[in-house]
Amino acid sequence: MLTELRGHAGRALFARVAGPDGPAVRARIHDTPGPRWFEPDRPVRTVHGDASMFIGGISALLLQSLHPLAMAAVAAHSGFRGDPWGRLQRTSTFLAVTTYGTADDAQRAVDHVRGIHERIRGRTAEGLAYHAADPHLLGWVHAAETDSFLRAHQRYGAHPLDDAGYDAYVADTARVAEALGVVDPPLDRRSLAARLSAYRPELRATADARATARFLLLQPPIPLAARPFYTGLAANAVAVLPPWARELLRLPRLPVVEDLAVRPVGRALTGAIRWAMTPPPASP
Repeated sequence: MLTELRGHAGRALFARVAGPDGPAVRARIHDTPGPRWFEPDRPVRTVHGDASMFIGGISALLLQSLHPLAMAAVAAHSGFRGDPWGRLQRTSTFLAVTTYGTADDAQRAVDHVRGIHERIRGRTAEGLAYHAADPHLLGWVHAAETDSFLRAHQRYGAHPLDDAGYDAYVADTARVAEALGVVDPPLDRRSLAARLSAYRPELRATADARATARFLLLQPPIPLAARPFYTGLAANAVAVLPPWARELLRLPRLPVVEDLAVRPVGRALTGAIRWAMTPPPASP
């Protein structure tokens, strides 16, 4: 009975994240022979294969929303409100292909995304022009994503890395960032922190950013039965944000509540995700 429950939960969760073609895509990514961008022992495989990514992904969206030009491009062109699950599935597939897939498949995935970025242009409500292929905007999206995944893994990863391992993770992500058009991406945690600091004068919580935070935290397209589960993940996503980002988004910090309730819930939820998505041992 427990094995059946585990299998059902794992399949349902995987279908949400990977989409209806998830099993076929997973088989192609992992079973196709050929060289990869990252060898099996690379830190990027450890981080991106961990359940902490569920928390890091929400946190990354909140952090990325603070750049007005990047947020305007997402609000006008990504369709995340009308098709949030589709966007999640496309993003998770891209991460999986570039992290675990063959070098040829990874390059094709990058080329596809670069083609989409090239077509996305527009202006903010204030009249400022944006272009999704702008290396400066790409650099912000990359830095915010890398920092969020790293922070979530440090706190909730099943096997946290040491300092050298997390520096190597940042260097691994730079490989994909350069392929996407980021100029001089950070190569360790120190340069990542410096890059985020360099962007801070450009950041603010626009109306679109605040609406995105409300959507992600208060109005997610989640069935009622799954709301408590998602709320726990979202609370932990807020908890791993840099303090200055929480201040910009007006998300209060309650240290006692976070230490006594939020973090334990985050550990329990990521543990449950690992349990559900890890195939049970074969019967003898």
